[in-house]
Amino acid sequence: MSVLLMLCVALSALATPGQGTQQWEPCTDLRPLDILAEAIPPHGAAGGIRVMQAHGVRGLQLSAAAPHALSFPASRIFFRCDLFPEEFSIVITLKVPNLPPKKNEYLFTVVAEEADALLLGLRYSPTKLHFLFLSQDPAGAWQTRVTFRSPALMDSQWHTLVLAVSEGSFSLTTDCGLPVDIMADVPFPATLSVRGARFFIGSRKRTKGLFTGLVRQLVLLPGSDATSSLCPCSSAELAALSIPPVLKGLTGKPEDNEVLKYPYETDMRVTLGSRPPCTKEEDAQFWFDASRKGLFLCVGSEWVSVLAAREKLDYVEEHQSLFTNSETLGIEVFAIPEAGLFVAAANRKTTSAIYKWTDGKFASYQNIRTHQAQSWRHFTIGKKVFLAVANFEPNEKGQEFSVIYKWSQTKLRFTPYQRVPTHSARDWEAFEVAGEHFLAVANHREGDNHNIDSVIYKWNPRTRLFEANQTIATSGAYDWEFFTVGPYSFLAVANAFNGTSTKLHSHLYVWLFGSFQLFQAFLTFGAADWEVFHIGERVFLAVANSHSYDVEMQVHNDSYVVNSVIYELNVTAQTFVKFQEIPTCSALDWEFFSVGEDYFLVVANSFDGNTFSVNSIIYRWQGYEGFVAVHSLPTFGCRDWEAFRTAAGSYLLYSSAKEPRSRVLKLRTG
Repeated sequence: MSVLLMLCVALSALATPGQGTQQWEPCTDLRPLDILAEAIPPHGAAGGIRVMQAHGVRGLQLSAAAPHALSFPASRIFFRCDLFPEEFSIVITLKVPNLPPKKNEYLFTVVAEEADALLLGLRYSPTKLHFLFLSQDPAGAWQTRVTFRSPALMDSQWHTLVLAVSEGSFSLTTDCGLPVDIMADVPFPATLSVRGARFFIGSRKRTKGLFTGLVRQLVLLPGSDATSSLCPCSSAELAALSIPPVLKGLTGKPEDNEVLKYPYETDMRVTLGSRPPCTKEEDAQFWFDASRKGLFLCVGSEWVSVLAAREKLDYVEEHQSLFTNSETLGIEVFAIPEAGLFVAAANRKTTSAIYKWTDGKFASYQNIRTHQAQSWRHFTIGKKVFLAVANFEPNEKGQEFSVIYKWSQTKLRFTPYQRVPTHSARDWEAFEVAGEHFLAVANHREGDNHNIDSVIYKWNPRTRLFEANQTIATSGAYDWEFFTVGPYSFLAVANAFNGTSTKLHSHLYVWLFGSFQLFQAFLTFGAADWEVFHIGERVFLAVANSHSYDVEMQVHNDSYVVNSVIYELNVTAQTFVKFQEIPTCSALDWEFFSVGEDYFLVVANSFDGNTFSVNSIIYRWQGYEGFVAVHSLPTFGCRDWEAFRTAAGSYLLYSSAKEPRSRVLKLRTG
């Protein structure tokens, strides 16, 4: 097998979508799918849907709505194929009314509209909870019902139910209690088609059986039992996997306040306990957070701290699903004074995109023609704002170059400024040394040759162009990282592949006498990223190792599960020493961020040897324990992470190299 083909298997399949062996992909994301949020109309509630508050908690009341008011086509989430997952969990948080004997109400259904056939659904009666699904065999189709007795819902309290389905096994867990298991004679079908079907919330598409209580959460988790993700929980009856934004504490400008869009009522006012909403109803009211000993005053639509409380990260939730032009290999978040906050997406196909933060979410702003873009780099020189793209493939004429764009104050767009010859460029790094500006490009390969020079360019104030200043020998270079320690400037390169092996040295250079000179070598395994960060006076350098591979050894799946390493600067020894090893699954990026007084690292796990559906992990700094895993985030072909802040809070954004969708996650703090 040729070296180039082996490289495609070992490395390019991780970061260059469309190459390498084909992997099995499920019909929908293997992550929590917020069915309730999908169904809520984006521009305000439909007639009859009300936001109600009971016991200090918000839910949707549907009793006055039309049966089809909360619905959406199944194809919205089953975007790869039309089969409902064979194994899954349904999480629902609700407050039910007292029902008369023999009355049933539907919590949700999936209905094949053309035939008006119920494919699956969940309904309850005063003493039972029924899970319904369509079964088929050569003899025909019929409806199967799995019944759980006495779930004890009608006590005027909130409850969270988890229904876990796996072949012939059906399990119901209420408020993180002991599960009730049923082994049914008829298993859930392995091939239940939802083509032409529609999800209905609180109904069966008919007025009869309409749900009259309050629903707060309805989540589908394909492929696994959600109980382990929810339990144990200090407030089990409100255990949350995903809650629609309208049912949370509301933020934003008064004109954007969801309360103006949704009819809103309350049966009590919360001033003690978990974070209450801050709206006109609570204006000038105090809220005391006993857990953090913080006192807050509701002003406008925000809680303003009166008595300081320590901010900490409680959990991470999906804020936006950002559909991109194609798979995204890199992202860059940046702000332009008086213009706003932006993110540039490096897309695999011929058009990459820039999005602008508008009304609390990223919206499409500008498209730029690229050639399998790998990454973007934002930088400034004086008042000039630039954005450089690393192009991996040549253009239609066979020319290889990357492009630097400049922000136009008149057009409010990025326009081409300078073309730079590159060779399968993976990354740009911009930095300043002694008042002079530089750009370093990571050249990955030229043809089949991975052992080529990467180039450092220097800004010429006279010509106002970047000119080659220094070349550095690299091997399949993937990333540059610049940082300073005191008066010294450093530049680290991640070498990923030398043509025969991913086991090679990546290098750290120090600026001396007008150029970068070798300072230290690190043994790495398909190094894809360096991340430098400071905690107090301590300086750390983390490498993301993607793959352990050698042309003379057979490729094994577990070769993608390798340790990534965090190094710490030993000032006395004047060298970086190994501080901590962390098992990762083809790690492609590290991102450091802080929340309050806590420090975190998130890793982009992309592939475990079998699937691209692997969890990326957030690690929290624990002092002498190092970094400890605290949050597991379902990701699919994760390629890059970016942390950013707005007036509304802190966020993480990750890109996928395997699907045309990136995701914005909000960091919920307590």
